[in-house]
Amino acid sequence: MSETDAAAAAAKTTAEVAPPAAETPADVEKTEEAVEEVTQSLEEILALGQGLDDQDYKAELEVLQNDPNSNLYSAVTFEELDLPESLLKGVYNMKFAKPSKIQSVALPLILANPPENLIGQAQSGSGKTATFALGMLYRVDVNLKAPQALCVGPTRELVRQIMAVVNAMGKFIGVETFLAIPGNDLGRGESLKAQVIVGTPGKVEGMIKKKQLDTRNVKIFVLDEADVMVAEDGMRERSVAIKRLIKNHACQYLLFSATYADDVRDFAQKMVPDHNIITVKKEKLTLDGIKQFWIDCKTRDNKFQVLSDIFAILSIGKCVIFVQQRDTAKELTRRMREKGHSVGILHGADMAKEVRDQVIDEFRAGTTNVLITTNVLARGIDVAGVSLVVNFDIPLTRDHRPDPETYLHRIGRTGRFGRKGCAINFVYDNKSKQDLAEIEEYYARPITQAPADDIEELEKLLAWE
Repeated sequence: MSETDAAAAAAKTTAEVAPPAAETPADVEKTEEAVEEVTQSLEEILALGQGLDDQDYKAELEVLQNDPNSNLYSAVTFEELDLPESLLKGVYNMKFAKPSKIQSVALPLILANPPENLIGQAQSGSGKTATFALGMLYRVDVNLKAPQALCVGPTRELVRQIMAVVNAMGKFIGVETFLAIPGNDLGRGESLKAQVIVGTPGKVEGMIKKKQLDTRNVKIFVLDEADVMVAEDGMRERSVAIKRLIKNHACQYLLFSATYADDVRDFAQKMVPDHNIITVKKEKLTLDGIKQFWIDCKTRDNKFQVLSDIFAILSIGKCVIFVQQRDTAKELTRRMREKGHSVGILHGADMAKEVRDQVIDEFRAGTTNVLITTNVLARGIDVAGVSLVVNFDIPLTRDHRPDPETYLHRIGRTGRFGRKGCAINFVYDNKSKQDLAEIEEYYARPITQAPADDIEELEKLLAWE
């Protein structure tokens, strides 16, 4: 599997399904079903590292050290990192054979003593989640029943996935974990004894302020998808607030993302003192394992017809279709279902948390093979078998400019962990063509035109030899 099908399990970790104070028989039955689901998906979690080391990530990582006089080395094997035997067992149990490029460079910095701060960047699907998960678990003293490692990510779906990776990797060390998301609440007067906390920013900040999450022993704080977590129009205020609420002044800070806009990187560097930096040149950020195409649909209304033609003829595994607005997602889902397709829909606005969890879990399980979503699923989420990403709408910023960062995150849902994938972009007018052209120029990677009226030719283009 991949770094997120761990998510299938995370979605239902023991911590997450712990029953609330007032428990009904139905609640107990629901909890037992959730625990059973974790057990059933264990094999997928344990395959997380399989194939990751086989990918030829050609991007050169540039490392800027806080102390240029300290020795810098890359770990060729996990044994070189001097991990506890129980943690090393968890790594190999997940089918990791050797560190990926980001892991080989970042882990020696993350595991250093005294701890060092890091702002890290690497390609989508290159093993970032496992990198900081290992860093968090390494810092935990399992004999101390108190929060010691804290990770915050932007969406419910992403943090469920991160928690799955943590639980799988920490299986043999006896670590206790808690998933801090809306709906997973403590009883009145309770406080966390779990050592690793993964959650969304609003929930984490609220638990700290309610004194349910004591930060005095927090040794490591991770922001995943850090570019959106510290963006001015993103979650910066909450991220900064959580950092200020951490009472351990010796806390280690790790920020990870595939992309950083210049202004966001500047703020991140101010936010994290005495940091090391790992970067990738933007033209090297897109993986060679993803073929990129664009189709001229001629009109906005014809985009659905082109999509229908693709699904009528091509043999597609799992597919993620990205749209810009939830109304488009709803309308597209309705029309796809009318055509007989098994389609899931996911957006962050007015969907109940239980429904969001169910949709992503069904997509992972293969109950649905097509997922129509807004940008809520663009970042970090990894589902095994996604062979095609369709940008039904070209990603735009709030002021309607082309958004290369979101584009990269979107297409990164395929071609992960050494696998091959394709991305198709729909354009229909001069504006959408120009938007895509600017994204193409930004990454200096060709996006090839594919025919809208010759699906057999398209099938040949999409095929990997």
